[in-house]
Amino acid sequence: MAPNASSSTAAPAAATQSTRRDPNQRVLQEVALRYFLEVARAGSVTEAAARLEVAPSAVSRQIGRLERELDTLLFERRARGMTLNSAGELLAAHARRAWLDIERVTDDILALRGLRQGEVRIVATEGFAYEFLPAVVADFQARCPGIRFQLDMAVQREVARRVREGLVDLGVTVSLSSESGLQVAFRHPSPVMAVVAPDHPLADRRQVSLAQLLAWPLALPAGTSTLRQLLDISSSRQGLVLQPVITSDHLYPLIQYVTHTQAVTFCGELALRQQLHNRAVVAIPLRDREMNERHFEVQTMAGRHLPDAARAFIDHLRKVLE
Repeated sequence: MAPNASSSTAAPAAATQSTRRDPNQRVLQEVALRYFLEVARAGSVTEAAARLEVAPSAVSRQIGRLERELDTLLFERRARGMTLNSAGELLAAHARRAWLDIERVTDDILALRGLRQGEVRIVATEGFAYEFLPAVVADFQARCPGIRFQLDMAVQREVARRVREGLVDLGVTVSLSSESGLQVAFRHPSPVMAVVAPDHPLADRRQVSLAQLLAWPLALPAGTSTLRQLLDISSSRQGLVLQPVITSDHLYPLIQYVTHTQAVTFCGELALRQQLHNRAVVAIPLRDREMNERHFEVQTMAGRHLPDAARAFIDHLRKVLE
């Protein structure tokens, strides 16, 4: 009888352990994770509920459920919202990759069936989103017509955030330094150039310096842009003072302005490729060291395995640029 008694007491214990594990595994695949990620992005239950189009109480219940199942708090509750704690950051990283892996596998299965379907989600800074990328996407779709694209425009720091959080597949931007949570799938030199009208006295120069350009009206990007920050760093190092006659937080108003004046603005060649081809403007290389250390980058989430369509588009971009 002793062995049977031992067996009868062991079985419930094993069942109890299994019961304790199973909810944890199940909950990581349910709607709770979706609500959790939305609160992490929004920074508040109320805002997350509005985006999800559900009641705030429903979101709160799901967050509470996750925290009970995992036996730990996931957020720091503050008067003006919620931020992820260290445990929440770990779960968020897992959840983002889990959803992205599901999407990738779906695309791979469709490819095996020969449907040639898929979607590539891109966020890019204005210089690339406005003119360069639409042309590259159109050329890619001429070869792979079943691939759909979503192309959004954002400032550089927002590009990095969306890629890091898995909201897009690719971030296309220029970068001056490495960022955590991102990996660079492709990098290409993107030096800053002086941009003038075709009839500008400097238009036939092979090269100019920032110091030489101070004699002309300057049309500069806003101080928050990485391009303006690079210009300020270079001018400060040389003891130069940049005094713009016009500033804008968008590139193309500045380009249009110089076509009507003797002013000078600054941009990379890729953002102007079509306008340079049409001779609407002229781009002049700069001698200044900092102006030649900038790179075009295609960024992806660190550690993520991209869908076939996104990888194919990166290869296409590489061929276009190289």
